[in-house]
Amino acid sequence: MKTSATKVLGALNQWLYSQGQQRYDSAKGMVTTFSGLVIKSTTAHIFHVGDARIYLYRDGVLEQLTRDHRVWIGKDKEFLSRAMGVDPHVDIDYRGLAVEVGDLFVFVTDGISSHVTDNRLKQLLDRHGDNLQAGAGAIMEEALRNDSTDNVTVQLLKVLSLPVQTEDDILQRITELPFPPPLAPGMKIDDYEILRELHASKRSEVFLALQQESRRKVILKTPSINFRDDPAYLEGFLHEEWVGKRIDNGHVAKLYECPKRRFLYNISEYVEGQTLRQWIDDHPQTHINTAREYLEQIVAGLRAFHRLEMLHLDLKPDNIMIDRQGVLKIIDLGSTHVAGTAETARTYATDIPQATVNYAAPECAEGVCTMRSDTFSLGVIAYELLTGKLPYGEHDKPLPRKKMRYIPARRWNDNLAPWVDGALRKAVHPDPRQRYSTMSEFLHDLSHPNPEFLDEANAPLIERNPLALWRGLFLASLAVNLGLLYLLFGRG
Repeated sequence: MKTSATKVLGALNQWLYSQGQQRYDSAKGMVTTFSGLVIKSTTAHIFHVGDARIYLYRDGVLEQLTRDHRVWIGKDKEFLSRAMGVDPHVDIDYRGLAVEVGDLFVFVTDGISSHVTDNRLKQLLDRHGDNLQAGAGAIMEEALRNDSTDNVTVQLLKVLSLPVQTEDDILQRITELPFPPPLAPGMKIDDYEILRELHASKRSEVFLALQQESRRKVILKTPSINFRDDPAYLEGFLHEEWVGKRIDNGHVAKLYECPKRRFLYNISEYVEGQTLRQWIDDHPQTHINTAREYLEQIVAGLRAFHRLEMLHLDLKPDNIMIDRQGVLKIIDLGSTHVAGTAETARTYATDIPQATVNYAAPECAEGVCTMRSDTFSLGVIAYELLTGKLPYGEHDKPLPRKKMRYIPARRWNDNLAPWVDGALRKAVHPDPRQRYSTMSEFLHDLSHPNPEFLDEANAPLIERNPLALWRGLFLASLAVNLGLLYLLFGRG
């Protein structure tokens, strides 16, 4: 938006300058002020040069958004220090700010601003704010009553509704909201009372809070002060809020609107219960029926992401809550990838953390993630539910695909049917092209024997489990040797 508007205004300025040079001498060119406002989605883009003004009237407070480009050279003498048409090149002031429903933008020429003080302007807006025509008329009459002989123009624009925010709108708020102060139980921040700290890391702090008006318990998450000057981190923090507000699904934790906040934090649903990680620790080999039920709920939540062309990319037991009614909800949306690119070009490299190593699809480490990448993470969770282990063991860094060796789930849980093991193997295949194309196929194969995996179960042991074959041969050889030793030395 800034680039486009600057190009247009620059072209207009050059035309005005050239026309002025042709028709007048350099002291009497075609000169004008310009103050423009473009509202795109929920962001206001302000472009200004000259001495007209734009004000914002919000919640009874009047703020001048533009700066007068005017120089006084005497008691009654002044001139424009910057305007359209004065020079071949013009410096345009730009400002972006988040818009709220109910905002009133006030445009006035210097014939108004020179004869109506800001205090008087606020009084007139207080009195006529809901009737824009009456308010504009009252402001104009006030200027004329105070002997204004210049251009007397006023325009009022009120925001009645707004669309869903884009990511750029949320990013705009980075520079507008300060970091919250250090929080502790009993403290209040805006409409929330801190009850206790739930989690703290080097990247963020999570608190259980009570909303004063509704008396509802919520999760309040704040960014770490360590990243105050890291725009990529702040973008990721606000990205989570934007994603959460777009998704409305019973298996994804809700993020709530907090329109009156004065600090940088987000508010989400408080799910009273335990994480899936805690469940697995307490039930290291979940019964197949319970595992299927849990996986179906996780898939229902993931589908809400995929329908909106989003990838969660950090699916793991720690990011799934089980409430007291047994409902699973996906949490922590900070690594979610959204299809498409943002409008504005970033001047910094984003460094948003993505999937945890042991649950990350190998192609994500190569920078290419798809919906099948979430299927991989889902498969790892399914494997861990049924075995208490990981399909490729635990690692501190991503494994190259060529070094990934699947550990059969039946090695840890011999109660599993071979076709269930086959479904798990396919879901976590290192090559995304060999995985399930849809999550529903995976769920189906966990409940219905797939002939493809039954054939695998009947394959020679050397193909199905070479390690078990060699271990068996070793034990058999050891038994034979011990028998021979007994025959040779036992009788003697």
